[in-house]
Amino acid sequence: MKKKIPALLLGSVMTVGALAGCGSGVKGSGTGPSVGGNYYTTLNIVVDKTLAATAESGLEEFEKQWEEAVSESVGYPIDLVITQFDHTDYAGTLSRLLTTGAPGDPGYPDAMIMSASMLRQYQTTGLLWDMSEAYDEAEFQSRMNLPLINLCMRTENDEQYGFTPTYGNGCVTYVKQGWLDAVGMKIEDIKTFDDYYAMLKAFTEQDPDGNGEGGTYGVIAAGYARMDEAPYINYLPEFWQDAYPSFHLDDKGVWVDGFTEQATIDALARLHMAYEDGVIDPDTEEAGTKQAREKFFSNDQSTSEGAFTYWAGTWAKTLGDNMIKNNVTTPDGDPETLVMLPPIQELRDSWGGYLNREAPVWVITDDGDGSDVRERAIFKALFETMLDGDKVQTLWTYGAEDVHWSTHADSFVLNEGTDTEESYSYEEGEFHLLPSPNDHNILWKKNHIDPVLVIAPLTNGYVNNDPVVTESNRFFTSHCVNAPAVPSCTSLTEYEADLVNEKTRLMNLAVVGEITPEEAVSIYLEEYGDISATILEELNVK
Repeated sequence: MKKKIPALLLGSVMTVGALAGCGSGVKGSGTGPSVGGNYYTTLNIVVDKTLAATAESGLEEFEKQWEEAVSESVGYPIDLVITQFDHTDYAGTLSRLLTTGAPGDPGYPDAMIMSASMLRQYQTTGLLWDMSEAYDEAEFQSRMNLPLINLCMRTENDEQYGFTPTYGNGCVTYVKQGWLDAVGMKIEDIKTFDDYYAMLKAFTEQDPDGNGEGGTYGVIAAGYARMDEAPYINYLPEFWQDAYPSFHLDDKGVWVDGFTEQATIDALARLHMAYEDGVIDPDTEEAGTKQAREKFFSNDQSTSEGAFTYWAGTWAKTLGDNMIKNNVTTPDGDPETLVMLPPIQELRDSWGGYLNREAPVWVITDDGDGSDVRERAIFKALFETMLDGDKVQTLWTYGAEDVHWSTHADSFVLNEGTDTEESYSYEEGEFHLLPSPNDHNILWKKNHIDPVLVIAPLTNGYVNNDPVVTESNRFFTSHCVNAPAVPSCTSLTEYEADLVNEKTRLMNLAVVGEITPEEAVSIYLEEYGDISATILEELNVK
């Protein structure tokens, strides 16, 4: 089968061999596939940090236990080779891997994690395998409680190129309670954008950290918007409100280019106001998620922020745990805590609340040999066992036994000798999480599958009922709506990378005031109006 590679995937000069040295692969590049009958004995997978176990925190033990459990399940030995890359330019890394190698090459992925928007770029290229039949026949179908999550990914021809074990989740706005107290505000009084903006100004202009020197900011984010990753506006939702700077369906069911709408002009004007007033951390323009997180929970609160919109659920505990780890305190010297802000009125009026994104997906590469023996063997070994309800699903959910979790009698203390000391004690047979392998003062949370978001639950009774995670998930699900559908068509696939780069450039220029929001849209239409019209014509014929 000839592979049709879209222009946006080409142009890399980085080799697969060089890439293999950039990640934290457990066993290097592996020895290539070995197929015999229905066997597939070497499995190369590429992941990002949505797999929490890393080389420093138990990845090798996870891999070893996976090999033992899956080899027993499928009836033949499998050597699992994991290459793990950071989120930074993960999409570019996958592009280089897929366009400079082929199935059977050392380091070429048999399966990998992608974002839902990346899936739509690749599913028309011939690089990925249509798993629809294997998915329909999978054993986990009998235990499925959220069938539409995967079925909604199918194409018009009922092809399915991606698999996700969970629903997507989304972001909520976290606010430092100590900063609210310091400026005399309450979270329940922040109901509109004006209230939200007044809070950000108070965090910036008053002395929320209590050091008497200023230098604080209202909010930080990983970019003013993420034009390359749906749902685009989720890191600064209060500013974007009813705007959606990508192609989306309007209320009449017609596809429109959201970057050209008045709502986007208004959103850019709000962001410019925030930039001028100094309430938005200027690092936002270049910050990735890691930098934004670390500034928010930094011990140096004089350069930190009071508000940060980030993922619900497990991340609620992770953010809080990192503040404890860094000894972040209120101006009174008490440990800082986080509260969650319900969606402001403008968000509720436009979208209905915070946006629930499409989940990251797993895909299998197609070797193009006309047979699906290899691909079905990969599906059975990787995806069917991932949702087996028991041993392997537990590995993907919580990590390696006696490394990340245990059922043996145990007792341990976190942050011993500090104001945040926590003691834990468990009886034999009681499921519990363990301290993180690379930081014994933080409790391990999950590995890859969020047990609250999973589409086919565990059947062995292993449940982590952490109250912070449970409450954050409850809060989000009670305040969320599904994000707009991500479009897919040939012309969008061809031009999307260029559109993303130009929209990001124009957005940044408008926010810092080098051009007006109106000029940003005008320049976009001048340069890409014809392409935008072509994409809309193609989308609207369907």
